Amino acid sequence: MARFLFALSCLCCWAASVQAQTLLVLGDSLSAGYQMQTEQSWPALLNEKWQQQGGKHRLINASISGETTQGGLARLPTLLEEHKPDWVLIELGGNDGLRGFAPTITRANLTKMLALAKDSKAKVVLTQIQLPRNYGARYLQQFEQIFPDLAEANALPLMPFFLDDIALRPELMMNDGLHPTAEAQPQIRDRVANFIEPLLTQ
Repeated sequence: MARFLFALSCLCCWAASVQAQTLLVLGDSLSAGYQMQTEQSWPALLNEKWQQQGGKHRLINASISGETTQGGLARLPTLLEEHKPDWVLIELGGNDGLRGFAPTITRANLTKMLALAKDSKAKVVLTQIQLPRNYGARYLQQFEQIFPDLAEANALPLMPFFLDDIALRPELMMNDGLHPTAEAQPQIRDRVANFIEPLLTQ
């Protein structure tokens, strides 16, 4: 009986390790914990949750405040080689839009990132990005359409913009109106977890 229980325990541990996934988050200040302690950011909170669940999954946060799609594209090959993630969550484009970059540039950079991830056998989740409404209807439409277009063309899951209604609540946003506060991070963590955890277990 003791030998049976030991073997069963080993089998369970092996199954858990097979199912555990590594998620690389490639984002900007919305995922980098802008003006807060790193451990307060939603990626850190999500990874902490997974570790408390016995290493259910592992999250590597490679987000940098101010990052553009061009910067993400330049860094991605090294990150893929170093971490060999099972999944990559791309949360980039906001700084492209805020700087008025042509949507064609953002689309091209994201397309190249998708190809790099595919070549490395990593699956991708795209994050919808939204801009402040004062950028003009034509630019907003062209920019924000990039993400569903790429998701559909590449058969990728598209995560809704995780600030969505949070951005409408001043008590959860910094004075700049662009960045969520530390108090908003647990809500973002839960939104991301609810979307991505079912994908990681497929």
